Amino acid sequence: MKPNGNARRGLGTLAAVLATLAVAPAQAQQKPIAYPAKGQSQQQQSSDDGACYSWAKQQTGVDPAQAAAAPPPAQAQGGQRVRGAAAGAAVGAIAGDAGKGAAVGTVAGGVAHRQSRRQAAAANQQAAANTGQAMSSYYQAWGACMQGRGYTVK
Repeated sequence: MKPNGNARRGLGTLAAVLATLAVAPAQAQQKPIAYPAKGQSQQQQSSDDGACYSWAKQQTGVDPAQAAAAPPPAQAQGGQRVRGAAAGAAVGAIAGDAGKGAAVGTVAGGVAHRQSRRQAAAANQQAAANTGQAMSSYYQAWGACMQGRGYTVK
């Protein structure tokens, strides 16, 4: 049984959601935990954490607050099928068969839409990898600073 138009659109949406979820683990990197190995007070730990935040940010050029507020994932442009159908109908009308031209234009628009979705997914994966690498570098520097101040970092 062939899926109808609504089912195909649903599958396209599902593919876009799955592509977004595929990059989520890289973005969900968690801050390491610092244990006060030398009996530091909660107030001292908070002060040390702030100092190490600033130092790690200066050393790496990465600000975790800005990384968390990164722009939303790229999305494929919509409307390629509609524009393709309109262009195809115009070409078909010139050739004498607007209906056939619209059908060909719709297919071409669908191909362009799939390519656009793939490009958006690839851009999202690259952005997630870059963010993950930057955060890893930041957390490494933050951990070194906290260890230097007498904390066990895991």
